[in-house]
Amino acid sequence: MKILIIRFSSIGDIVLTTPVIRCLKKQTNAEIHYLTKKSYSSLLEANPFIDKIWTIEKEVAEVLSILKQEKFKYIIDLHNNLRTQRVKASLKGTSFSFNKINIQKWLMVNFKINRLPDIHIVDRYLETVKSLGVKNDKEGLDYFIPDEIEFDYNKYKIAKGEYIGFAIGAAHATKRLPENKIIEICKHIKDKVVLLGGPGDEQVGERVQKIIGENVVNLCGKTSLHQSALVIRNAKKVMTHDTGMMHIAAAFQKEIISVWGNTIPEFGMYPYLKDMNKSTVFQIENLKCRPCSKIGYKKCPKGHFKCMKNQDSLAIAAKANE
Repeated sequence: MKILIIRFSSIGDIVLTTPVIRCLKKQTNAEIHYLTKKSYSSLLEANPFIDKIWTIEKEVAEVLSILKQEKFKYIIDLHNNLRTQRVKASLKGTSFSFNKINIQKWLMVNFKINRLPDIHIVDRYLETVKSLGVKNDKEGLDYFIPDEIEFDYNKYKIAKGEYIGFAIGAAHATKRLPENKIIEICKHIKDKVVLLGGPGDEQVGERVQKIIGENVVNLCGKTSLHQSALVIRNAKKVMTHDTGMMHIAAAFQKEIISVWGNTIPEFGMYPYLKDMNKSTVFQIENLKCRPCSKIGYKKCPKGHFKCMKNQDSLAIAAKANE
């Protein structure tokens, strides 16, 4: 029996599908295939519960003809968009589609009417395969780092388990703390702080490091995704925005301090941990314009950006120091 799972993007969303992969493999013993974008395939390359990864650059037409030859019995659509609908229409297998609760999210974003289900997105992903007899094994998220991945801790003068990982990036600006807030938080943290982010965060990281000094190590733009995951795995705690690094930290069951801007945990994408006492959420409560989007913007639509500018830097640092 062959099963095809579909999730094209992005980092966090794909990591959040890993319980479905694991539970399907272990509970059905099926041959598990996964279809995603080529740019995200590295997230799954070391996953022992996946038998074959299929990738596209942009269009599903790139792989449809060969996917038809695989004769999948089931297609598990965890993305549920126009492209996945085309895949399901082309393949003959029985398909099951993830409920994106778009209406509930729209009501919350536009009218602040909360009809959101009190359920994590991981459990909603797992509901998609419920009819196959698959149950949540309660083992949390997975993130497998290939054996060949290395990181030189000595080069950056950091010791495993003795630093705070701070993922300062996010795909959308309204999910990120302003630079002055990051600096203020780092100033009050006793342990060494290791900044993590992509190439777009490198200059911010450099400025923060220059102002704070030796207590901050800037790795933004200097590590691969797997190396960043390795640094997160060996961190004492992890501070992060609502982003993919938060879910990678959750996969390693780290103590997580998450800071939320325009999005809200009620969307169901808060850290998925076995012990929820290891998760601390910082957000500005009762802000009438929040959430302003289910994803994010390049800048605050209202212009004031209170959801991040009003964050209590000292309280965040104090939590990191506990």
